[in-house]
Amino acid sequence: MPVQLLPASAAAFAPRASSVNVVLGSKVEPWLTKTLKRINKVKRPLNSVPQHTKCLTETLSSPNAIWILASLMLPKAPEDKLKNDSNPLVEAISNYQLIHLEAYIVHVDMVLRNEVAFKLTPDTIESLIEYHKDVHCPNTKASTYDWSEKDQQCKKLHEDFVQAINKFVFTTHVTALEGLEEEGAGELLDGRSEDVKSAVMNLYKPLLPPPPRIVDVVRQPPLLPSSPANVSRWSQPTTPSSLPAPVESWRVLPSSPSVASSGSASPPMWASMGVSEVQMPSPTPAYSTPSYSTPFSSAGYYYGSTLVSAPLPLPSMLAPHCGVSMGFNNFGWDRYQEYTTTM
Repeated sequence: MPVQLLPASAAAFAPRASSVNVVLGSKVEPWLTKTLKRINKVKRPLNSVPQHTKCLTETLSSPNAIWILASLMLPKAPEDKLKNDSNPLVEAISNYQLIHLEAYIVHVDMVLRNEVAFKLTPDTIESLIEYHKDVHCPNTKASTYDWSEKDQQCKKLHEDFVQAINKFVFTTHVTALEGLEEEGAGELLDGRSEDVKSAVMNLYKPLLPPPPRIVDVVRQPPLLPSSPANVSRWSQPTTPSSLPAPVESWRVLPSSPSVASSGSASPPMWASMGVSEVQMPSPTPAYSTPSYSTPFSSAGYYYGSTLVSAPLPLPSMLAPHCGVSMGFNNFGWDRYQEYTTTM
């Protein structure tokens, strides 16, 4: 895209130049010739490019060459001071004002960008600044919460608007010159006024309060429910201390009658249980006649000089007669005399 070139008169706070900068191409468009003939009361020769340039420059440089770009309906006072009336027409007249956006042409380029540039008049700029100070700033100030630097921010907001509205230049296609009238005045056609309204109203910025302060909270990573606080999550689990200690195989009864000895490859079902963990009834006195109503008598399983005078049988000798139940109901009372002959 070609670089936009504007004269010094288009700068902020620059006064209006006595002559408009007009640049035409090597060939004049027919619509421009027709427009210039329509607005001139005195017939002027328009047979060449220099003649068109001179006629257009003199017409746009006239003090009366003021264009109305758009019209804005704006409130006269802040929202809390607007008047209420039963008649909507009276309420609108009392509370609203019509501001015409008047401008003059500072640049016409029909070679590089084919555009025409407008700059707002000092009276229009003053009206927009007054509205921003008396209406817009109080409204946006009332719509935000209070903080320590609110007044300073509102003042800076107004200063920024003053700079922006003085720098404002509206550019559009050169065909906008078709709305040219006598003495250089004119009006934008083809809906270009809506573009001007949007561009001007976008300069009214809201008052943005500072964002809330974010307090950094350092949180520890959550631990797994089964992991203690001082153990890494990748550490190997330790053996619980509540598990019973290993017991020698000769102290454990075989798990089933089919097992011949305690040295088999697979340990019995209750190999991990010690004899001390099995709740056994107290032994019956020596030389007493066993009662078949008693579920179990463990007289031959206790070491003592007064009770046992012969070596005890090995668990492998008792395996075919022992069941897998914990009650020892099938201990083999039919051979009881063999075990107690020497007692």
